[in-house]
Amino acid sequence: MAPLVTCTAEHKAASPTEDVLGGMLKDLNFPAAGALSFVCASVLLLSHAAAAQEAPAPASAPGASTEAPASATGRSLPAIVVETSRRRAAATSPQRRPSQASRSTASRRAPNPASAAAQPRPVSAGALQATLPAGFPGDQVARGAGVGLLGNRDVMSTPFSLTSFTEKLIRDQQSRTLLDVLGNDPSVRSNVPAYSGIQGFFIRGFPVFAQDIAFNGLYGVADSFNPALEPIERVEVQHGPSTMLSGMPPFGTIGGTINLIPKRASDVPLTRFTTGFISNAQSYNAIDVGRRYGTNGEWGIRFNGAYQSGSTPIDNQKQEYGVTSLALDYRGERLRVGLDLGYQKVDFNSPLRNRSVLPGFPIPQAPDLRINQQQPWEYRDSNNKSAAIRAEYDLTDQLTVYAAYGHSEFHQVYFGGLPSIINARGDYRDVIQLTPFQTNSNTGEVGVRGQFDTGPVKHRVGVAASGLWQDTGLTNIPVGGTITSNIYNPVYAPPRSDAGLPRTSPTTAERFNRSIAIADTMSVLNDRVELTIGGRWQGIDAKTLSPVTGLVTSDARNDAFSPGAGLVIKPIERLSLYANYIEGLTSTAPPTNAVNLNQSFPATVSKQVEAGAKYDFGPVGVSVAGFEIKQPSGFLDPTTRVFALNGEQRNRGVELNVFGQPVEGLRVVGGVSWIEGVLTKASNPAYNGNTAVGVPTMQLNLYGEYDLPGPARGVTMTGRVIHTASQFYDQANTQSIPAWTTLDLGVRYATKINRVPVTLRANVQNVTGENYWATTGRGILSPGAPRTYLVSASFDF
Repeated sequence: MAPLVTCTAEHKAASPTEDVLGGMLKDLNFPAAGALSFVCASVLLLSHAAAAQEAPAPASAPGASTEAPASATGRSLPAIVVETSRRRAAATSPQRRPSQASRSTASRRAPNPASAAAQPRPVSAGALQATLPAGFPGDQVARGAGVGLLGNRDVMSTPFSLTSFTEKLIRDQQSRTLLDVLGNDPSVRSNVPAYSGIQGFFIRGFPVFAQDIAFNGLYGVADSFNPALEPIERVEVQHGPSTMLSGMPPFGTIGGTINLIPKRASDVPLTRFTTGFISNAQSYNAIDVGRRYGTNGEWGIRFNGAYQSGSTPIDNQKQEYGVTSLALDYRGERLRVGLDLGYQKVDFNSPLRNRSVLPGFPIPQAPDLRINQQQPWEYRDSNNKSAAIRAEYDLTDQLTVYAAYGHSEFHQVYFGGLPSIINARGDYRDVIQLTPFQTNSNTGEVGVRGQFDTGPVKHRVGVAASGLWQDTGLTNIPVGGTITSNIYNPVYAPPRSDAGLPRTSPTTAERFNRSIAIADTMSVLNDRVELTIGGRWQGIDAKTLSPVTGLVTSDARNDAFSPGAGLVIKPIERLSLYANYIEGLTSTAPPTNAVNLNQSFPATVSKQVEAGAKYDFGPVGVSVAGFEIKQPSGFLDPTTRVFALNGEQRNRGVELNVFGQPVEGLRVVGGVSWIEGVLTKASNPAYNGNTAVGVPTMQLNLYGEYDLPGPARGVTMTGRVIHTASQFYDQANTQSIPAWTTLDLGVRYATKINRVPVTLRANVQNVTGENYWATTGRGILSPGAPRTYLVSASFDF
């Protein structure tokens, strides 16, 4: 069989596929000849390999090995193992795909080494329901997750540290924000207050902002500050830099990658209604409906809607939140397409903000977390409209092309201040501003994945090109004088008016990121040794514009190549030893008050070295990882006001994670992380060797569930402990916050009422009412979350 895609020396498209790829690459503004050569060469290589594998051969049973015949010149091709989707389909019902339940059951069986070579190796990475990795026993985390360019991979066979939290865990914990979900990960902490209407994190001691959260593999689609959970099936977290795998996110954060996988209609019809209460007086109602249509269930539709409104546990604070999402998908024999449409709106009265602390005195003890230091008339109103489509097509049984596009429009108006604590008594000053903010994003990706063998070596190759265009507007408008108050006894000033002030901002920043990447996973010895190597060329254009004149005030353009490599060795059944080297990329620009404002700086390169082990006990999975990350940083000389890239922070750590169902009825997820963050090159040389700001030496998260036996069957008790060690606030290591520990408890009861499955849930977060400062990272002080009650009832009609 001849290759289905050909590329001529002049790069003239010989098929509609090449027309599409070439056109999209041209629109992405890549160096045309080089980019098209890159993709064409990769497609040609994979097509040639696939064609060789489908050469005529003696009839054999499905899954058997066949040798390609000698060529006309007498040279023989390498031995090829052929695993085709049509042959796989012949082993199942010709009318309907296996149900999700049967796929999950099959995936949980221990692999048989003797037949491993006869099993199909997946090439698809589309986050469609049919291709989602199954869950571990207990179904709180998944056995696999997306690894960017590499597609969906088994966690135990991946040379990186990653976790995929399931929708079942999200529902059972009554999670309302990403912070609730990631509270199960010992490598993750929040960098914003719980009731701020903003999500932000530290992963391995480095910040990850909400704008850098991916939606189905695309940056710039999810809500810029607080992505909704209702439309989400999985929350995937990869720890550490990942430029080679996923590209550079908009803010260039390198602590880790968070990817939100949207829901899809399953084979089993779903109509679920949830109603609930959240302290102090918030009502919550949500609906989740899914159906599949067609002879073989090819067409799917999933709708999610939720509305939450009322007073929070924080004084003077109310929020109104609504989200709707519609997911449509088609899954055929070779073509799979998914479309996601979403709208989210939040009106938050008196939202919390981070605090700053002046130097020269100890940080005051945390106040009662129910006290609100923000003014009652402050607010944060936002909305986000988004659309994303992803399609993949199997050109042959070993070669898949895919493409994705996303668009979002986010708008927010914040009216309020950022309290600055000025003494040990807890007095603070607050400057009130109106801050309109909006961002419009367009993002796209095209790629190809394939598999072929060269002699005893199996190859899984991925090639991708991506682009992200963002226009952002941000303006700060002072309103009135400074407010002076106290964190223990706040003074509430008379309301200030924002009437007549602009609700939108002129464009103040433009960004264009584009990249080309390739990676190859080579495996030998029945997949017991796997080596992944690859790299990504990343181009970055970042402009700053004057909000008054609209003229460009700075224009930073640079590019870099980010390599990556990973090795997995399986010396015995169920044990995986792994190591990786990977880099992160961050665009760097001087602050607006630097004398060299218009100077272009190369993108800063963060480097990670990691080694670890993963063991699959069957009902339980355990992983341990040791890592070192070095991140360069820039400083502004206070005397000369010259900005220079001369700083560095090094984080070394060890992570231990456990997940699964040790015994019937007992489920656990969590672990412990030890980190040593050091300022190797500080802004003041006297601080070299000091502990990095906001990096605790130890973090522990452990969540468990236990199903009561006997007469109490159907009742499940739940609990979670979160502990964080003390943290320094300043580089001089003279200001710090103490360690803190919180306890969450809950109960769940599953039953039937008139044959309708009903689940009742009750949870209490921070049962002991601990008052604590949660984090000092990024030179800010963030309060924790007070005791919170959540009660809900779900009905599956």
